[in-house]
Amino acid sequence: MSLQGGFMDTRIQFRIDEQVKKLAQQMAESQGRTISDACRELTEQLAEQQRLKSSHDSWLTEQVNQAFEKMEAGKSKFVPHETAKTSMEQRKAKIRLRD
Repeated sequence: MSLQGGFMDTRIQFRIDEQVKKLAQQMAESQGRTISDACRELTEQLAEQQRLKSSHDSWLTEQVNQAFEKMEAGKSKFVPHETAKTSMEQRKAKIRLRD
């Protein structure tokens, strides 16, 4: 590990079939980058996807907590399943008409 620009860099090593490595290097080079660049970009993309997932999970947890708080405070309105199902079908029908 090394410290650059205030961030800790970490080395990732893994084993891969030699033929796969050669093919990957050829593809990366044809795109004007190294296989290390491609692996770094993939790792950064995976990290960003995890950040987005974590952010969504936090948002969803907050929404669920707010719904329970509303229910516990007696501010929720419950409708029978069939009423909700009919209402949803009507909404879907309106959306389909717009297309």
